[in-house]
Amino acid sequence: MNWGSWLFGFAGKATARGILLFALLGFVSPAWAALGDNSASVQADSARMNGALRSTSNARYTIQEIRTSNGQTVREFVSPGGSVFGVAWDGPTTPDLQQLLGSYFEQFRQASEQRQHPPRGPLAIETPTLVVQQSGHLRAFRGRAYLPTALPSGVQSSEIQ
Repeated sequence: MNWGSWLFGFAGKATARGILLFALLGFVSPAWAALGDNSASVQADSARMNGALRSTSNARYTIQEIRTSNGQTVREFVSPGGSVFGVAWDGPTTPDLQQLLGSYFEQFRQASEQRQHPPRGPLAIETPTLVVQQSGHLRAFRGRAYLPTALPSGVQSSEIQ
């Protein structure tokens, strides 16, 4: 028996199995409320952040606010139709923007890599479909992101804070 080919064959199958398992697990991630997503998953955000959820409503939208024990606050703005059209945050760290921006994260990442400003300092990205603004310093970060075309009637972008 050729031990080298047996070992390589076994390792190759194990690697293939590992890659397949990793790929499958990527499709089974929990759903989080994110820009453009349905509001039903805000509870999952609260659980993932280990935060307390509070909701306030007016005639034009609902704000789902999550506060964590470390001082992080995330507000998700939900239209009457149930879609998240904006998020805002403040606290000692920047929250997981991939979680908050959802399917818009890749657009954000590409736009932030192409910006002409230095990597430090305030971040401002404006495209026709996505606006992200972030500023702050150590232990005091704040930001917001919204979908300009998804703002409910009568809602100004300045309300997302």
